[in-house]
Amino acid sequence: MKILSKLYITVGLLFTTLSFSQTTTAIGTSKNWGTVDGISMVGLVQGPSTADTQLQVACVFEYTEGDIFNAQALPAKLNGLVHLDEALKGELTNIRKTGQFQGHSLETILITPPAGSMSAKKLLLIGLGNRNKFTPDLMNSVGEVAAREAMRLGVTNFAFASDLKDAGIDSPTALIAGNVVRGIVHANRSENYLKEHKLSTTKKLEKVYLLAGPAFFETAGGGIADAISEVQKK
Repeated sequence: MKILSKLYITVGLLFTTLSFSQTTTAIGTSKNWGTVDGISMVGLVQGPSTADTQLQVACVFEYTEGDIFNAQALPAKLNGLVHLDEALKGELTNIRKTGQFQGHSLETILITPPAGSMSAKKLLLIGLGNRNKFTPDLMNSVGEVAAREAMRLGVTNFAFASDLKDAGIDSPTALIAGNVVRGIVHANRSENYLKEHKLSTTKKLEKVYLLAGPAFFETAGGGIADAISEVQKK
């Protein structure tokens, strides 16, 4: 019995180790999950404070005290919003806590980070509203807003971080990622329509980096790939 017990423990530990290695992706890993209407949808394991793009988009809920630091949020080491707050020397928390940015659904604010504080030159915050009323469908509209603002700002690439798990929301990763892609594609197609009718002169979006944590990269990628396949048929 002792031999069998040791065997079960050894196998269990091996299985746990293998499972962990299969579901965790190294920081810095990137993968082009597909291209839609000339826009490459690239998955990237990176935080919003360090992704090297022309524009960084991050999402936040209406402020509640200590929300990105509470027990339900991701640990500080893996929490993109915490890193973003640190990069801005606490200003992400300050502008939310003081009501300068209230985080209402689809509300936006554009920030120019101090030189050297972030890799991106501009930071766009998009509000997600009341955390207790959040539904994955909102991310379609959030993706649209992100893409429209990016095109309005004249950038050809941007990074997008939904930051739901950073804020303590147990969201369906694949569906969230897919809905963001659907929103981006819809916004881009609307913009193409305007260009065809001589109603817009914005630059062409070329690449979107969809940020994901090490434990969620593959799952998010599956949702992105499914959304790409879906919109390509329309």
